[in-house]
Amino acid sequence: MALLSLLDLSHAFGGPPVLDHVNFQVDAGERVCLLGRNGAGKSTLMKLIAGEVLPDTGQVFRQPGAHFARLVQEIPPDLTGKVHDLVAAGLRSADQHEEEWERDVRLEDLMAQTGLDPQAEFASLSGGLKRRVLLARALASQPDLLLLDEPTNHLDLAAILWLEEFLLAQKVGLFFVTHDRVFLKRLATRIVELDRGLITNWDCDYDTFVLRRQDRLEAEERTQALADKKLAQEEEWIRRGVRAQRSRATARINQLHALRAERRARREKIGNVTLRLGDATPSGVKVVDVEDMSFAYPDGRVLVRNLTTTITRGDKIGLIGPNGAGKTTLIKLLLGQLAPTAGTISHGTNLEVVYYDQLRAQIDDNRSVADNIANGNTHVTVAGRTRHVISYLQDFLFAPDRARTPARVLSGGERNRLLLARLFTKPANVLVLDEPTNDLDIETLDLLEDLLVEFPGTVLIVSHDREFLDEVVTSSLVFEGDGKIGDYVGGYSDWLADKKKQAVGSNALTPTRSERLEVKPPHLQEPSPKPRRLSGKEQRELDALPARIERLESEQAQLTAQLADPAFYKNEGTKFATVKLRLDALEAEHATAFARWEQLEGARAKG
Repeated sequence: MALLSLLDLSHAFGGPPVLDHVNFQVDAGERVCLLGRNGAGKSTLMKLIAGEVLPDTGQVFRQPGAHFARLVQEIPPDLTGKVHDLVAAGLRSADQHEEEWERDVRLEDLMAQTGLDPQAEFASLSGGLKRRVLLARALASQPDLLLLDEPTNHLDLAAILWLEEFLLAQKVGLFFVTHDRVFLKRLATRIVELDRGLITNWDCDYDTFVLRRQDRLEAEERTQALADKKLAQEEEWIRRGVRAQRSRATARINQLHALRAERRARREKIGNVTLRLGDATPSGVKVVDVEDMSFAYPDGRVLVRNLTTTITRGDKIGLIGPNGAGKTTLIKLLLGQLAPTAGTISHGTNLEVVYYDQLRAQIDDNRSVADNIANGNTHVTVAGRTRHVISYLQDFLFAPDRARTPARVLSGGERNRLLLARLFTKPANVLVLDEPTNDLDIETLDLLEDLLVEFPGTVLIVSHDREFLDEVVTSSLVFEGDGKIGDYVGGYSDWLADKKKQAVGSNALTPTRSERLEVKPPHLQEPSPKPRRLSGKEQRELDALPARIERLESEQAQLTAQLADPAFYKNEGTKFATVKLRLDALEAEHATAFARWEQLEGARAKG
């Protein structure tokens, strides 16, 4: 029996319905990801499922006795109290089958699993920990289905990785919205898409979804083009005057009326944002030169220790690190807005910097969308060309009436698009983007990635979106603790691969969180085997393993790059399944080889 069923559900806000006679269901244990463009109605659908909003027509059926909990996108600003009390507030009164001590134990276990201090004040926590509290409160009710709206927003990488592992371990049913493609790929067992009021089921992985959806859209465009051509021919026939027999002419006129009605009822798919940066004079080859730079706060806490690096024109630099590590402070140091406490920072010539602020502080909520762009003027200058502000905002999917509304009513995705529109009116050869991916739909993310890759200037990016970093950046500055900042070639995946190679080379592999959790207390550990020397065969196997692991990683990298190349699907799309199977086999073979290397290396060290 389905946990949730939507039967002929419709809902509208005065315009075209955001849900148009939708039929849909979620079964127990599924992890369903809901995709759709900004403004398509994803959050509205979440509220309808949670029972917070009633549909205009149709019905929402929930399995009798099933409980749903919803984790909202934004942290409530007025929420206060101790962590224990807030999590306990999630308990259901229906949990009468539990004794009081059983509920207390369950709450303690839940807070331990989520890494929360029960006595901490909610207001004093970081954004990531506040979201953990809200998640724990939702899970305290033991929901059959957990509704998550952009759960990775404003979380750092460590928190996102923790959330992935935690949700997989909980085995709770999920219905979630996310723009984080790696999070989606790890968690979703099924993908559904909300587009122009209709829900389409895609029972496949994300990469296959992208290909199938593109094929479907192209087929839709061909069908609509044929219908438009037929309508134009019939309109021309009716204008020339009816000359055929009465019965035959009547049938053709009825067909024309049907074609007109079909054309009027057609809902055009939401267009893509038009992203175009203003041209600026190229900067000098050297943009920033950092020599043995350190920075410490007056209380003595060291943020950066002995950093030496050079940023040249065309570099795309990703800044990776936990929330509070000092990524924004490092940007201010690199841009000269803050002086280092030791070392030197020198800048190149002709730098024209545009800064994208994650707090959206550059948007005035009391002014209209258009006035935020044009400061009360009717025209803006973009890339050396004067344009009407309403026309320019349409490039960013703002309809004329939306462009005249106050900025305070905009959704998160709309605020992001407004900030992009504002920044792109300015010529720049250095772009600084602080969390640019929050709230953007995946289609806009793809366009932004393409723009940044093709941008001839320099880009500094703070982001926790792993795929975005992999697609855009050429090198990464990683906060590694105690003021140390590592400088790595490539994006997030390249950094992880480098760390793994360093661990293999130094025999100092750091255990993962799951491995640490599996370590037993000393009194429960099994006796260690007696030391022994490796046999000649084992020694030869150990000597050959590093080269074998390197070959496997090299082939993995080649196949991953092949699957990431759009040209592969155009020219060799039929090979996708074969390549994917080989990549899966390589991952299994690599894991086996690595485990064997650890086993032999450990035995040699003990011998």
